[in-house]
Parts: sequence; structure tokens; C-alpha cells
Amino acid sequence: MVAVPSAMLPAELFGSGSAMGFQWWQVLLILVAGLWAGTINTIVGSGTLVTFPVLVTLGVPPVTASMSNAMGLIAGNVTGAWSYRSELKGLKRTLLKLLPCSLVGGVIGAYLLLHLPEEVFGIAAPFLIVVALLFVVFQPRLQAAVRARKQRQAPVTAGEKADDAVASAPRTTAAGGVPAGSNPVAAATSGGTAAAASSSPGTVDMADGARQPAVLYLLVFLAGIYGGYFVAAQGVLLVGILGVFLLAPLQSANAVKNALVAAVNIVAALSYVFFAFDRINWWVVLFIALSSTVGSWLGAKIGKRMSPVALRTVIVLLGLVALANMVSKLF
Repeated sequence: MVAVPSAMLPAELFGSGSAMGFQWWQVLLILVAGLWAGTINTIVGSGTLVTFPVLVTLGVPPVTASMSNAMGLIAGNVTGAWSYRSELKGLKRTLLKLLPCSLVGGVIGAYLLLHLPEEVFGIAAPFLIVVALLFVVFQPRLQAAVRARKQRQAPVTAGEKADDAVASAPRTTAAGGVPAGSNPVAAATSGGTAAAASSSPGTVDMADGARQPAVLYLLVFLAGIYGGYFVAAQGVLLVGILGVFLLAPLQSANAVKNALVAAVNIVAALSYVFFAFDRINWWVVLFIALSSTVGSWLGAKIGKRMSPVALRTVIVLLGLVALANMVSKLF
């Protein structure tokens, strides 16, 4: 008779006890947290600052909460990335170049989570929550700085392209020395108009696949390590990084962010499954996966109508609750 590994038995896989190890109101709380996290992950990022505090408050061990939460949010991450796919126009090759950085970083972060003592995570998590909350609080200022930077660059770019159009307009000439089929002034004007249009806020200024600064790859790699280890607010980190270094609209940067976050969570989740299967709470994974998928769909549909201030307020309050809860356990 072949023995079945205990990790594959239903009782071991999903836990036991009344209401699958949770009371009904706890299940409802996890579902609501997953719904909210999926919604704000698609729009702002940092949904883990909603789900992680809830799980820890309900008594789930911090490392188990982090791993189970990351796995549960994958479905929502993929849904959000797919919903924003139209915003990736002009940045697909750039995304493919950044993906390896996120994937390798995610593997390293997951390795650190699995191999460092759980006490280290218990000490590091409060500091990481503070870092994540600071990024959430100051994200509007960061985005405003990015917008101002793009506005300063756009007129210069348009002017340079217009000058290039004027300089190149007379080069194509007919037998009499007059530009063939067009007026040089009209050609220059049309070139300037096209240049201005290409630098408008709704378009991507940088050619897809263009060479990016090395610091961008380094920062995306470090964000991947952070995401593989702690998950929370890696989206906020990436939006700030991409907004600064990619000459693209913030919506496009958000689309790239959604794809990179999904990649980090997937590769981290695979590491958890292969090397820490017995430490995952699969009921938590199931509840968050179902609710965050619906939340991501809602976020893509109605997220822009929601008040960012209200979203950030809830995130900060829940983050502070988790911070107080984890700090109290250290003393």
C-alpha cells in the first residue's frame, strides 16, 4: 500500500477545526480584506498593508501570513496586469528587459524569507511596514514631482524635434531646388506639430526597448528582493521608480508595475510551494485569491472614481494597527 504524504491530505492541506480553522466572521474579514487589497493593488498598490495586518491580528504567524498572502494575491495581480494591458503600448520590450530583474530579485527575497530565522522577520517586519507606510503617505508628492519633471522635459523635446524638422526639410529637393511635393515651412510646421503630439501627456516619449540607465535595473532588482521577502507596498516602490526613469505616462508606469509585481509574487509563490509547503495556510490563500480577483476587476473598472485620500487613510490606519500589534510582541 502506497503511503500518501501528509502534506497532500485535505486535513493537513487546509487545516482542521470549526469553520476551517476560522470563525465565520474571521472568514468574512479575510474576504473583505482581500477584496479591498485587490482593488487598491490595481490602482495604488500596497494592498498587503490591508491583508497582512488582518491576518496577523487573527493570529496567523507573520511568516505564514506573508507567504499565504503573497500566494493569494497572485490571482488579483494577474487580473490587474491583464486589465491594464492596453496601457503597455510602446513599453512591451522595455517590460521584457525589466522582468528578469524582478524575477531574480523575487527569488532572492523568497530565499531570505524561508532561510532567515522567523525572529528576524518579526523584527524586520515593523521597520518594513514603516517604510511601506512612508511610501504610501508620500506617494502623491512623488507623483507630483514626476509630473513636473515630465512637463519640464516635454517642451524641450518638442522644440528639439521641431528644429530637426526645419533643418531636414530642404534636403529632399526637386530639379529646381524646391522641396519635392511640399513647402519647407509646411513640412517643418507639420514636423513640429507631430513632435508636440508625440510628447503629449497621453503618449510614451521613450522608444520601446530603448536603452535604460543601469540604476533602473538595479532599483527594480532591489524592489524584487523587497517584494519576495515582504510583499507590502512593492507596487508603490515600483511606481515611484518607473515614474522617474521611464519617460512614459504614469498610467503606463502603473501597467508595467502591475506586470512586475505579478512576476515577483508568482516566482516567490513557487519557492514557497517547493520549499515551505507545510507552512502555508491554504484556506487563507483560497479566500484572498477569490476576493482579490474580484477586487482587481473592480479596481480596473471603478478605481479611478474612488478617493485616493480615503484609500491611503485606510491603508495607513491598518498598517499602524499591524505595527502596534507586532511591536507589542517584541517586548
